[in-house]
Amino acid sequence: MRILVTGGAGFIGSHFTRCLLEGRYLGFEGSAVTVLDKLTYASDRRNLPATHPRLTFIRGDVADVSLLREVVPGHDVVVHFAAESHVDRSIDDPAPFFESNVMGSHRLMAECVRSGVSRVVHVSTDEVYGSIAEGSWDERCLLEPNSPYAASKAASDCVVRSYWRTYDLDVSITRCANNYGPYQHVEKVIPRFVTSLLSGRDVTLHGDGSAVREWLHVDDHCRAIALVLAKGRAGEVYNIGGDIELTNRDLADRILQLAGAGWDRVRHVADRKVQDQRYSLDFRKISEELGYEPRISFDDGLIEVFHWYRENREWWGTTCPEPRSAGGELTRTVADLPVGWDFPVQVG
Repeated sequence: MRILVTGGAGFIGSHFTRCLLEGRYLGFEGSAVTVLDKLTYASDRRNLPATHPRLTFIRGDVADVSLLREVVPGHDVVVHFAAESHVDRSIDDPAPFFESNVMGSHRLMAECVRSGVSRVVHVSTDEVYGSIAEGSWDERCLLEPNSPYAASKAASDCVVRSYWRTYDLDVSITRCANNYGPYQHVEKVIPRFVTSLLSGRDVTLHGDGSAVREWLHVDDHCRAIALVLAKGRAGEVYNIGGDIELTNRDLADRILQLAGAGWDRVRHVADRKVQDQRYSLDFRKISEELGYEPRISFDDGLIEVFHWYRENREWWGTTCPEPRSAGGELTRTVADLPVGWDFPVQVG
């Protein structure tokens, strides 16, 4: 079998790819894997086993029609991770999010139809549902996205579904909780907190820290995607939930404890312009239909992640985004960041 993974050098896509190559997913052992990735700031070629004999890497944009017409034909299945995913960046400049997430998904689905791809999984997010005060979203809930990022993902979900209804493309959609794990870019909240504390810097907590997020280890997420790829029904949406909900303040407290640090290392900053108060997924559908349950407890997973970043400083020291500090200088690595520099981390 030949599997195309878009965005396969990013955090979640690379984990899925490594697991495929390790033969961890039933029915996909021995598959040849092609990774298509633009290699933006949030992806890293080092996340993949460069010399693996069953891996082909292609650097390119999922929205590039001519490239898709060269790459997609001959693949049996496609798993579509490629997306711009940072809420704060989408607020600053929405256009790249709609181009990549909406038009990229449209062009990829069109080529899958043209090339006769037999199966597609489109990876989405719980943020398309908006915010929920109590209870949990199931797959029948309305899409009420509140940020340009979430809107671009909701639109891409609708585009993908239309290819099932109109062109009979065998595609399923997954919507997951906030992910965490090794190799996650340091703009995201858990690695940002961990690497800041390991570097002797304070961490910033937006607002009063009361926003609630559901957490899911990347390994559980990718295992669920493999189940949907193997047994999911065409045209269906599957929520993929985690085992815990935490306020951002509670999350910060757990990381501070792991680092042996106190609350004097935390600085409160103004909340983001768009802040969903709470996310929570009802994932009984994937549990009952496909037998999925999260296996990695958040406490165990967080300890693992803390140790990974502590032991892999050479990786995260070169994967920082490239914003400018308050003084205007370009910053490239965690080690380069001036004391007191604030970067708005992503908390879903």
